[in-house]
Parts: sequence; C-alpha cells; structure tokens
Amino acid sequence: MSSLNSTSAGAKHNKSLKIVFAITATYLVIEVVVGFISNSLALLSDAAHMLTDVGGQALALFAIWMTSKPRNNRKTYGYYRVEILSALTNAIVLIFISGFILYEAWQRFQNPPAVAGTSMLIVAFCGLIINIIGMKILSAGSKESINIKGAFLEVVSDMLSSVGVIIAGIVILATGWLYIDPIMSALIGLFILPRTFRLLKESVDILLEAVPSNIDYGAVEKCISEREGVVSLHDLHIWTITSGVTALSVHVIMQNDIQLTQISEFVQNIKEHLESEFKIGHTTIEVHIQDDKYKMNIV
Repeated sequence: MSSLNSTSAGAKHNKSLKIVFAITATYLVIEVVVGFISNSLALLSDAAHMLTDVGGQALALFAIWMTSKPRNNRKTYGYYRVEILSALTNAIVLIFISGFILYEAWQRFQNPPAVAGTSMLIVAFCGLIINIIGMKILSAGSKESINIKGAFLEVVSDMLSSVGVIIAGIVILATGWLYIDPIMSALIGLFILPRTFRLLKESVDILLEAVPSNIDYGAVEKCISEREGVVSLHDLHIWTITSGVTALSVHVIMQNDIQLTQISEFVQNIKEHLESEFKIGHTTIEVHIQDDKYKMNIV
C-alpha cells in the first residue's frame, strides 16, 4: 500500500478560511444587533444564515486541525474523515435554519411589523462588500476541498441574501410596502435548500465510499484491464478518504508466463497513470498469477 501522507485539500487553504472566519464573525455580531434594532426579518434571517456560516467555518477549521494529527494503530487513516463529518453537520443544520426562516416569514405574512429600511440598507451593503471579499479569498480552495467548497457556497449565498435585503430596504423606503421583507426572507430560505442538499449528498457519498463524481469508473477499469498481460480484474474499488485524497484497490489476474520484473513494472506504470490521469494517489494493487501455482501481492 502506498504511504498515506497526503495533505488534505482543506489544510492547503487553512489560512484563507481563517481570514474569512474572522471577517464573517465580526459582521455577524453587527448584523444581529442592527437586525433587532430595525426589527427586520430579512436582516435577521440573513444573520441566521451567517450564523451557520460562522459555525460551519469553525467546524471546518476544527476538522482541518484534526486532520493534521498523525494516524495511529487505531486510526489507520488518521482523522481525515472529520472534514467530511464537518460538512455533513453544516448541511443538516442549514436545512433546519432554512425551515425556521420560512416559518418566520409565513408568520410575518399574517401580520407584517414595521421595519427600519435605512438600517437594513446600511448593514446589507456592508454585508455585500464583505461577502464579495470572502468569495474572492475562498474561490481557489472551493475547487479542491468539500470543506472550503461549503464555506464558499455559504458566502455566495450570503452575497445573494445581502442583495435581497438591499432590495427589501429600497422598496420599504420608497413605497412603505412591508410585505417585501417576508417575501425576500422566504426567497433567501428557499435559495439555501438546493445548495444545502447538494452539499449533504456529496458528504454522504464520501461517507458511503462512493466512486468520486469526477472519476469515470469504467475508464479506470479499462485502463487497467487492457494492459498487456492482464487476464482479468475484480474487486475494483475507488473512494474518497477526504477532499484531495482518493484511494483505489484492485485485484488483478495476470498471465502465467509473466516475469517478476514485468509485474513490478506493470504495477508502477499503473500507479503513475492513475495518479496523472485520474488524480488517484493512494493505490493498492494485488496481483495473482493465472494458474495460481503461486500468488504474489505487489502494492
């Protein structure tokens, strides 16, 4: 088995996540205070969403710290999966938050209270700027880590939420129509759900050791089975340990006239191709000779 010494994708962008966490936490406090003063549900619903951002980012930072801990005889993969559990927890909490926002919006449709539009606008504009900065900081890491991706999508959602609050504030100031506040908050809640379910599905797929969505199982199988000397293969498994760390194991049956040096070269070539073509860096290849006079395991 190849050495499992890969750094998780999230750890590579730890500093960026810390910066966004500090910015987001500061803005959250401001938004909650102004939301209560202005009596704006749109602002408070955005703050509730921001709270899940802060919680999710804190979980992600904790998970990244955990993944840096060395593996041991009990945790042979180390603590890589903590990152996935963090993303899963974030998704579940976000679903409940969305439901609460929709419930509160419905209550306000029955009896819309007075809302201070000016306060909404000031804080929402500040939030928009902060979210754009956060998006820029996390953009690169979101393509590599499910943790960073979750944080990035949260910031994108917050950015759109800020736009919604700005629209609500302008409408209230211009027309006095209070129903725009619960309407925008409901839209914010509805926007959260589809993205949250995608994050939930991705987390569950990793925990179930499903084939990564960016890898074609058939192409990998063909890559190995069509090599010279291969009779057949079975027990091909491809899974994600954590973001940026993909593993593969396979049992290969080879012709009985194959030489030891050829087997070693075969295994090395396969491992190099899997890493360069499919980004699979942790491989276990078990080789058996066809007539089964002897068995040889090479990894």
